[in-house]
Amino acid sequence: MKLAPHLHRLGNDVVAAYLVDTEEGVTVVDAGLPGHWRDLLAELEAMGRGLGDVRGVVLTHGDSDHLGFAERLRREHGVPVYVHADDADRARGGDKPKTKLGPRRLGPLLGFAGYALRKRGWRTTYLTELIEIHDGDVLPLPGSPRIVAVPGHSLGSVAVHVPVADAVFVGDALTTRNVLTGRTGIQPAPFTDDPDQALESLERLAGLAATWVLPGHGAPWRGDLAAVQEAARQAR
Repeated sequence: MKLAPHLHRLGNDVVAAYLVDTEEGVTVVDAGLPGHWRDLLAELEAMGRGLGDVRGVVLTHGDSDHLGFAERLRREHGVPVYVHADDADRARGGDKPKTKLGPRRLGPLLGFAGYALRKRGWRTTYLTELIEIHDGDVLPLPGSPRIVAVPGHSLGSVAVHVPVADAVFVGDALTTRNVLTGRTGIQPAPFTDDPDQALESLERLAGLAATWVLPGHGAPWRGDLAAVQEAARQAR
């Protein structure tokens, strides 16, 4: 689905991934679930693009519901995959800390589980090769994505700022739809390693020049980035 010039979304408010489209090609931000592969092909076709136009995948962190088709793109089409160094092991299938689920409601929880099943979320393919990135890196990809470290959800969580798309992709640094409760609006994401650190990290978004805030779960949000941290704090 086209959101704006240069900006497309795959998936829905349950699990989402994004495409940045420029004259130089396409950058994928997060790779959703394995079953989003068909969504990727359909969206590229609607854009007048193909897999040969994809120049790279940038992952906001190494959790399975963001890895999706990343390894398939890398292995079958030679597309490089970028992950923060502190989440490299996680993206390769390494151990992750256990987190408390917190509040949950049966309906949204079943909806999340059902969607994950339909999108083959039980068949995670971890990365076998990746390129490690760090805070402040500007990647050699369409849109010149800049990496902003926002640790907390995971140690290597990042936001991806793409000025040409007027957007910052935040992964699970925050959510606008809690997959466990169905609650909407800016709020902390569930399954977070260090909730306090995640909340503090949102301060780093305040200085970015962008209108779109694009989470891995929930509807796209538009507004003042300086207000994001306090909105998440109030929703905690």
